[in-house]
Amino acid sequence: MQNSPRPFRLGLTGGIGSGKSTVGQMLVDAGAALMDADAIARSVTAPNGSAIAAIAQTFGSEFINAEGALNRDRMRALVFSDASAKQRLEAIIHPLVSLATQAQTQAAVEAGHTLLVFDVPLLVESGRWRTQLDGVLVVDCEVTTQIERVMARSGLSAEAVQGIIAAQATRAQRLLAADWVIFNEGLSLDALHAEVHQIMRDLSCKV
Repeated sequence: MQNSPRPFRLGLTGGIGSGKSTVGQMLVDAGAALMDADAIARSVTAPNGSAIAAIAQTFGSEFINAEGALNRDRMRALVFSDASAKQRLEAIIHPLVSLATQAQTQAAVEAGHTLLVFDVPLLVESGRWRTQLDGVLVVDCEVTTQIERVMARSGLSAEAVQGIIAAQATRAQRLLAADWVIFNEGLSLDALHAEVHQIMRDLSCKV
């Protein structure tokens, strides 16, 4: 991989609760550079984040919490009931996420990384990402498992988690976009680690 003139750009996606973030960290541990769209989106909507002023102006100050960050619970309730609200929020956040992703990508290339991983939860839904990638890795599991995992870690109700899942691409849609799939159902961390390293071995032949 060290002799490659151009880094391999791998898209990483999966439904909520699939274990995608765990796989992303394992790829980083194996030497990849990770651009995490969710983490960037959280940073721009954190206290004093670059999206906060525009969110307050567009939606009202009640959508900003006492700490100066996006009130996620209030916004989640709004976007699930109002598709236009989701579009307005994305129009604010997505350009900022894109700029930060570009900056992180350039820094990773300059640092000599030969595998760039783009963790994009809505990779399939966005449509634009596929043309910017050399391959897509999907982390998959049963919907019932997604619900159980998210309820356990977040305290959300089953209905709330089902609403999040319904707003994402279906499993079938994600699998159609995949070049590699990790079926993260009943895998131990060691077994998941082995799957990730097999994909790294596959990638070493491509870059």
